[in-house]
Amino acid sequence: MDSFLENKNSGNLQTNSTPMFPPRESGSFGTKICGMKYTKNILEIASLLPDYMGFIFWDKSSRYFDGVIPPLPKSIKKVGVFVNESIAVILAKAQTYDLQAIQLHGHESVAFCTELRSAVGNDIEIIKVFSVAADFDFEVLQPFEAVCDYFLFDTKGKLPGGNGSTFDWTVLKKYPSTKPFFLSGGIGLEEIDLTTAILSTQLPIHALDLNSKFETEPGLKDKNLLSKFQHNLKL
Repeated sequence: MDSFLENKNSGNLQTNSTPMFPPRESGSFGTKICGMKYTKNILEIASLLPDYMGFIFWDKSSRYFDGVIPPLPKSIKKVGVFVNESIAVILAKAQTYDLQAIQLHGHESVAFCTELRSAVGNDIEIIKVFSVAADFDFEVLQPFEAVCDYFLFDTKGKLPGGNGSTFDWTVLKKYPSTKPFFLSGGIGLEEIDLTTAILSTQLPIHALDLNSKFETEPGLKDKNLLSKFQHNLKL
């Protein structure tokens, strides 16, 4: 993946003497730890006080969650991740698990998001995921602007998420909106420099979404790796 500050094989990217985006105030982003599965590990990772913790309610995922979420600090928002699920099931899970956010990781339409927004009001955040490749058309986002609180950009792969690979973030220079978004897709310790670079731009990154690169097995997060990542971010 090309650096934000390098000009490689593209006349559209700027050289390392001129940043692609103007700098912004540092530290203005959150963290979401997704794919939580095991009670003891949930509590361990919660001690790091991420802004969000994600629980996947798609039964084809190796991180599928069907347990009990232990009491968490009030500052941590619980996110339910759904893939082409019915609104009835989403609402039931939201009530059962007291979710503060709903992440839609399938092919949900604008009409679906509108109906869901009407059902949950403004009490629950709605995050709409888009899988990104080099040819991603950002125009598809516009109809979702009014019915979602955030977008989430993930790597286009075989699975809806958790593929462990990072897309070329330079495509985000085409992002036409001020709608805040989550940045996802294979972010790990190897991406520290690139992550630092993109967080230093004026892109409206609401939070980093961390998952598979911080696991010892699907759903089991390594607290030490997460702590090291947070410590090494050069902001």
